[in-house]
Amino acid sequence: MPITTIGFDADDTLWQNEAFFRLTQERFAQLLSDSDPAHLTERLEAAERRNLGHYGFGIKGFMLSMIETAIEVTQGRVAAPVIAEILAAGREMLRHPVHLLPHAREAVTALAADHRVVLITKGDLLDQERKLAQSGLGDLFHGVEIVSDKTPEIYQMAFARHGAGPLQAAMVGNSLKSDVLPALAVGAWGIHVPHDLTWSYERAEPPIGSPRFRAIADLGALPALMDQLRNLP
Repeated sequence: MPITTIGFDADDTLWQNEAFFRLTQERFAQLLSDSDPAHLTERLEAAERRNLGHYGFGIKGFMLSMIETAIEVTQGRVAAPVIAEILAAGREMLRHPVHLLPHAREAVTALAADHRVVLITKGDLLDQERKLAQSGLGDLFHGVEIVSDKTPEIYQMAFARHGAGPLQAAMVGNSLKSDVLPALAVGAWGIHVPHDLTWSYERAEPPIGSPRFRAIADLGALPALMDQLRNLP
């Protein structure tokens, strides 16, 4: 069946994201350099995972997890100026300019000519809307889905809403866990575009045996791949 709809992930697929989290983590470690720095990253990540069900994905949940971790590692003695610095770091992340990844604009533009292209991203609504507006890509998409998490059910509904269903759809993204595996689970194509920086939560083993799984080095290879898939017997 021909692919008529292509879903694109946003963060670390179309534009940089994890790099800013890493920079803020380094700043966080400097603020708490006197409090168990060897295990600070592990404790912060544990807090983030623990809080996903409460705060969801995104910068605001990350800020709250940093504050929680600061309280834990200092046994409640963290100074108010440190909390203020954490909040300031989070606000800087929320204001950070959008940096498109190589070939992002060209790939979306080329594929939008003969496919329905849909942005499917998770995280904080206001922040994702801000980044999409600043990216300059907004007018290229036929639809936008900002969701709390990416599950097979989400892809089933999104591809039905914006196309002929998952059997005629492909999902493109840097996360095997969120972009590829749940899309494959409902019968769509899953196209992995790896990023150098990927949060450990988003890592998974590639589904090498799946006939609808493909991996490309970067978005520059995507139009040619879609041509190949169109010509499959």
